[in-house]
Amino acid sequence: MPPQISRTTHQIDAQGRPAGRLATEISRILMGKHKPGYVPHLDVGDTVEILNVSKMSFSGKKMERNVGYHHTGWLGGLKTERLKDKFARSPSAVLRDAVSRMLPKNTLRTGRLRRLVIIKES
Repeated sequence: MPPQISRTTHQIDAQGRPAGRLATEISRILMGKHKPGYVPHLDVGDTVEILNVSKMSFSGKKMERNVGYHHTGWLGGLKTERLKDKFARSPSAVLRDAVSRMLPKNTLRTGRLRRLVIIKES
């Protein structure tokens, strides 16, 4: 019989916090590493709600120098986008990508990312 998993909701304010440090903290909570009953093969993490994503900070010149790549699958289909442009278009996508890349690449990753709730500012 699987153990009983209790999930709580953590609210984190992203205002003025460095994006990488924030993503590390979020990924630890989503995995459940902050709990004493953590086991790597079970999804025992909690839900995380993020506020003020558009006000998180980046140190140094990351906004100008950091470039993301993706390939369309077609010949010559390598696309590039600067972090500054991606952050202006969708700050939540920048944070979600950072958290996704910090989670283990296994079957539990999708369920953990579903528990990441980014609250839109109005």
